[in-house]
Amino acid sequence: MGDDPRRELAEFLRTRRTRLRPQDVGLEPGPRRRVAGLRREELALLAGVSSDYYQRMEQGRDVRPSEQVLDAVARALNFSAEETRHLHSLAAAARTPTRLPRSYEPEEVPDTTLRLLRTMPSPALVVGRFLDVLAWNPLGGALLGEFTRQPQRERNLLALFLSPEADRACPNRAATVAELIGMLRTQVAADPGHPRAVELVGGLAVRSDEFAALWALHDVEEPTRGQMRLDHPQVGELNLDWDAYPIPGNPGPVLMVCTAADDSPDAERLQLLADQLLADRLGAARRP
Repeated sequence: MGDDPRRELAEFLRTRRTRLRPQDVGLEPGPRRRVAGLRREELALLAGVSSDYYQRMEQGRDVRPSEQVLDAVARALNFSAEETRHLHSLAAAARTPTRLPRSYEPEEVPDTTLRLLRTMPSPALVVGRFLDVLAWNPLGGALLGEFTRQPQRERNLLALFLSPEADRACPNRAATVAELIGMLRTQVAADPGHPRAVELVGGLAVRSDEFAALWALHDVEEPTRGQMRLDHPQVGELNLDWDAYPIPGNPGPVLMVCTAADDSPDAERLQLLADQLLADRLGAARRP
């Protein structure tokens, strides 16, 4: 991962421009196109900026586009709301002068959140900004399995789904990995120099060709909700919805809660897992 915000902004714009076809924005493709997607001058025309100015943006040169220019470029590229917010985040980072290195406090889970976890009947995790799993309740731990025994620095959702075992445990693993990488990209854009972000992205890129290829796409996702399919060794396939709730305070960990549709086979299997977990705990308590 490059820690130059201007280079990140440039790469994001380039990947999005080359994906957009001329016919997507009402232009004739023409018989002799040697570049994928729109040409830079075509996009500049659609956004109402000069070709030279847009070219300097894509080259990572020292330009400071206004909010209005960013919105115009986002409209020209047919950006989603998430992509537009990401563009503004990257541009804000690029406009910020380089600061001296600062100290970063480790992410901590408040005691009140830990107490809340213990009372929750649904599987729940506390996930850090960069997808580190910081805490879980018993049913959440039952879903994670052996992952909970990993060293703290290795308990990361992306590392979990990129592992060789994930193909067997998660039928839609590839889609989940792509979604998680988009979520990580959004978080890294807000603080590109964070040591944990640099360590995590650099390590994953070296160990996983899949991660490196998907990271280069510059896709973004808002870490708010999603779906998860798991093939659990005790109860079989589980199709769960998850929602992420910010923990009060500074931007940081979120509470991720998994649920199943009411009266569904998934809800029955989840309850069966909870019953088995309770039986195991009671059995352990009775042993001398």
